[in-house]
Amino acid sequence: MPMKATSGISFDNAAVAATPKHLLQFAVDQRYDDYTPVDHAVWRFIMRQNIFFLKEYAHKVYFQGLLDTGISFERIPRIQEMNDILTKIGWGAVAVDGFIPPAAFMEFQAYKVLVIACDMRQIHHIEYTPAPDIVHEAAGHAPIIVDREYSNYLQRFGEIGAKAMSSKKDFELYEAIRHLSILKEQPNSDPKKIEEATKLVEHRQKTLGEPSEMALLSRLHWWTVEYGLIGTLENPKIYGAGLLSSIGESVSCLEPHVKKIPYSIEAVKTPFDITTKQPQLFVCRDFKHLRDVLEEFASKMAYQVGGFEGINKAIECRNTATCEYSSGLQVTGVFNEVIVDPSNNPIYLRTTGKSALAFKDKELAGHGIDYHKDGFGSPIGNWKQTEVAEGKKTKLEFGSGIVVEGKVDKILRRDGKFLLITFSNCRVRYGDRVLFNPDWGTYDMAVGERITSVFNGAADKDAYNQVALVPKERTIKVPSDAKRKRLENLYAQVRKIRESKTGYERLGEIWETQQAEHPADWLLSMEIFEILDTTNQQDQLKGKIGKFLNEQKASTKDLSTLIGWGFRLVEYHKKPEYQAKIHASPK
Repeated sequence: MPMKATSGISFDNAAVAATPKHLLQFAVDQRYDDYTPVDHAVWRFIMRQNIFFLKEYAHKVYFQGLLDTGISFERIPRIQEMNDILTKIGWGAVAVDGFIPPAAFMEFQAYKVLVIACDMRQIHHIEYTPAPDIVHEAAGHAPIIVDREYSNYLQRFGEIGAKAMSSKKDFELYEAIRHLSILKEQPNSDPKKIEEATKLVEHRQKTLGEPSEMALLSRLHWWTVEYGLIGTLENPKIYGAGLLSSIGESVSCLEPHVKKIPYSIEAVKTPFDITTKQPQLFVCRDFKHLRDVLEEFASKMAYQVGGFEGINKAIECRNTATCEYSSGLQVTGVFNEVIVDPSNNPIYLRTTGKSALAFKDKELAGHGIDYHKDGFGSPIGNWKQTEVAEGKKTKLEFGSGIVVEGKVDKILRRDGKFLLITFSNCRVRYGDRVLFNPDWGTYDMAVGERITSVFNGAADKDAYNQVALVPKERTIKVPSDAKRKRLENLYAQVRKIRESKTGYERLGEIWETQQAEHPADWLLSMEIFEILDTTNQQDQLKGKIGKFLNEQKASTKDLSTLIGWGFRLVEYHKKPEYQAKIHASPK
């Protein structure tokens, strides 16, 4: 059955349909008709440049992936079209608004769903965008996942990332970075506001304190999935989506001034700046190497080590987390205390505020946040041999010295083992300290000799009502005033002429209008120049446009690079090998 996301889009992709509600709240309508002819022209320019440059420098699976995932070189892809293709390899895609919180991003990956920021970069960021956009997500991430070993790595990363402990400071830094990226991508942004937002990001980076598991894992993700190189230090290939989708950085990243470092667990020590080009990159041997480093990092995470170290991480993060007992019982809440014995072994844990109990990630009936609204506390460890039966008064003496005394009302078992014992008229003591009094009500005692796992978030997120914080600040669309609409109309006319292969005689009039009303626009002129060169028509007009482009090329360094690439592509597209690629590509 198709699942309807909160955006009102109907998905019939199996991976998307299996995604839980707390993630689908991030899904938005792609609003495909909002893409302008200028947007499609920018997409076309980037994709065709990528074909030219990346044919030599991208990982070998990239071009096959472009074909297999249905990525068009001529127009921005529809998310549903991508879903139709991705479903064949067990993946799916949803549209989102810009950066989403790292924990949500990771969990989407765990469900084998790509999140695709549906904005399209503006022409002044054609080389590199400071914000995620559909070029980055659709043309960067999607093609590489056709490699089974890599897609397995991506999913495993998501599974591990979804469990990574994350702090409030992490989220504050994420919000600051998101805000800065929105400002930088916004046309005519106030430089003062950008400066203030940059300082806020820098301040939050400096005051982050000891990096959380999520912060460290985000670095591994950045230096592999986003900005990874593969092969040898002397001749690496590109596989990171941030590089594959940035025609500027994909060119510059292989130059000698960008330091190349062998990839290892040491990459977690290298922070990154998401809004600018990277001064160094890491090179892995192969995709198995990525998995090995990831598992090495995961082996030290709280969800695998549990114990005092794991509970302490939960307390330090001051966010909702889950501690899992050796019995399988899962306690979810904001942890605020752990009592330890003289050997530093945890013997009692406590949460504050809304808490819940679960088993195998499913909330136990009657043990949700409404029942445990004021917190939860329970011993950890074994008690001395004592008969425990419903309806009988019992005194449990733990090896740690904790004593639980009261009437057993109910015993909950799973797989033949005690999971939870509910007491009435119960008192819990540790030496002189009273941990629970009879007049506090019913006492639910978790059973388990140790804490085997501690992880971020609720065990059963949907039942816990753990609504991840969807950003209030939205990405900003380029306003389309009357003048801008006229420019968009000119782009639409040129696209129609190119695709229909008729109406070439109107190109001169279109170009003259562009020159009169939009003299700073260079991409439309390049598209007209390309058509005239390809069809061997109107040499005089082609000469005038070529002169204009060369004048623009000489005006700034940025335009010199972009227009130079445009001319290079005009020459290249005449070659047989380019024609073969174009004719093989999806339209």
